[in-house]
Amino acid sequence: MKHLDDKKLKHVEYRIKQYFTSRVIQTKQPKKNVEFFLINANNSLMSAKALFDLSTNKDFQSYTHYEGLKGFLWVINASYYSMFYMVRALLAAKGVLIKSDLSVHSVTFDALIYFFYLNGNLEKHFFEIYADAQEEASELLGKRKADEIVLDYYFEKDKRSTFTYETNEHAMQSKAKTSLDRAIKFQREIRKLIKKLP
Repeated sequence: MKHLDDKKLKHVEYRIKQYFTSRVIQTKQPKKNVEFFLINANNSLMSAKALFDLSTNKDFQSYTHYEGLKGFLWVINASYYSMFYMVRALLAAKGVLIKSDLSVHSVTFDALIYFFYLNGNLEKHFFEIYADAQEEASELLGKRKADEIVLDYYFEKDKRSTFTYETNEHAMQSKAKTSLDRAIKFQREIRKLIKKLP
């Protein structure tokens, strides 16, 4: 998924209808667990940062007695989970409850697309951020930023679930750094959006 094409978006809409029918997704629910998800998102992001720092700093490794640790795979996992919990917090803040033990990650991604991307809420959020730019440029930037946020989450979800072992340490470190950077940006933007919800 290099972009959010119409075919993939139609599949999301179809699955969402099934989730409503089977009550996997319920709306207009009490806005509970937001803080729980925010804490988990923050803890996951701090874990990713700590593991990245520990994996890249030989002095830190020596001081903590973790010489040779290469925790890049777990940086990727923790980064993804910080994004996952941020989306769960966002959905909970909107009164959306997900009741699924199976495929909760896929359901969460579909819910993000349905409740915040397809209806333009992400785009509107980013449009407001860029409101001091020209109107036409702001609309393009808002749409581009919304696409970017959703794709970042998708890529990290996909990377976490399909990551294969790589012997090239530099490649692994680079992927971990990308994951961490995406998670930091994602958390910052989703927190802003949660604050704007009624």
